[in-house]
Amino acid sequence: MPRLEAAQLLTGAQAVAHAMRQIEPDVVPVYPITPQTPIVEEFAQMVADGRCDTEIINVESEHSAMSAAIGASVAGARVMTATASQGLALMIEVLYIAASMRCPIVMPLGNRALSGPINIHCDHSDAMLARDSGAVQIFTENGQEAYDYTLMAVRLAEDERVRLPVLVNLDGFTLTHSAEAVELLADEVARAFVGRYRPHYPLLDTRRPTTQGPFDMPDFYYEHKRQQDEALRSVLTVFPEVQHAYAEATGRNYLGYYEAYCLEDADFALVVLGSTAGTAKAVVEALREEGQRVGLLKLWLFRPFPHAAVANALRGKQAVAVMDRALSFGSWGPLYTEMAAALYGLPEAERPQLYNFTYGLGGRDVTPDQIAEAFRRIQDPRTPTQHMHYLGVRA
Repeated sequence: MPRLEAAQLLTGAQAVAHAMRQIEPDVVPVYPITPQTPIVEEFAQMVADGRCDTEIINVESEHSAMSAAIGASVAGARVMTATASQGLALMIEVLYIAASMRCPIVMPLGNRALSGPINIHCDHSDAMLARDSGAVQIFTENGQEAYDYTLMAVRLAEDERVRLPVLVNLDGFTLTHSAEAVELLADEVARAFVGRYRPHYPLLDTRRPTTQGPFDMPDFYYEHKRQQDEALRSVLTVFPEVQHAYAEATGRNYLGYYEAYCLEDADFALVVLGSTAGTAKAVVEALREEGQRVGLLKLWLFRPFPHAAVANALRGKQAVAVMDRALSFGSWGPLYTEMAAALYGLPEAERPQLYNFTYGLGGRDVTPDQIAEAFRRIQDPRTPTQHMHYLGVRA
């Protein structure tokens, strides 16, 4: 939690822009899309005011933004960009290439529903579109986390064991456009934490010429994909190290792949991504006052998915409600399928009953009553497990 005496009233977009100012990336290719636009607007104003030295490239599409980001990254620059929804959809082809070329590009993502129908409000369907791209994905609950994890994302992306794109998710409008207390680090503290970028094999190093992005025949493609997967899995090691370094540098403790809230002695738990965790905490507190042993697991790290850690955290619970703010049409929710894979490895006697709830699509409000309803349903033995449950939907 920010110290109010030291905090500023900032939107999530402004908080992320300040993190970008302190990171001072060499290159930021940009294309506007709601609700990401204020992130880059704020940052561009800071650049125009001379508060940081960054080359902003205005491009004609998000496809071009990520293409320019890759070009600058392989040339040896520290690169950031930002996007949302259809913008990410247009980037996807190139985001796969960024990951396969091991480009440590950090990208805040203002989460928004995918069309159609056209909708500019929050859900996580855009993030889930990128879940198999090879990029790391972090979800944040509030503006403070969005700021802190944008800084941490740079260390994570550029670690020699990783060197992959990192997406920092913050819920569109709920966080990007809502003002709250955010405590910024002093510029020198933030810059010392991020450190100086040391590129590998930059194309502009003419003394050591390299080939980047070549055609890959069957005799090596398979091995390269395995290397890429192992780099992503190494995040499970590097992520806690970066959190520990951040705690030492700033006193802010983000320790672990998830935040456990009243979880240790809970019989019934809820799993969620993003800003809904704030509402869920209030519900947990209210139900605890009624004597119900309920708790919350809020994931920060979604890719790679920390299956073993999550399974251990939920071992022995009676039932778990998994809240998905995205649909995987014809299947279960994207978060639910990960949770099911995680818990299946537990002995049957220690495996919780698992329930999938979809909520909040296209910016639909999620209320405390709806979250309390999820807890009520998973405590009712008549509630079917092999069934998609919808919260807050008409008909």
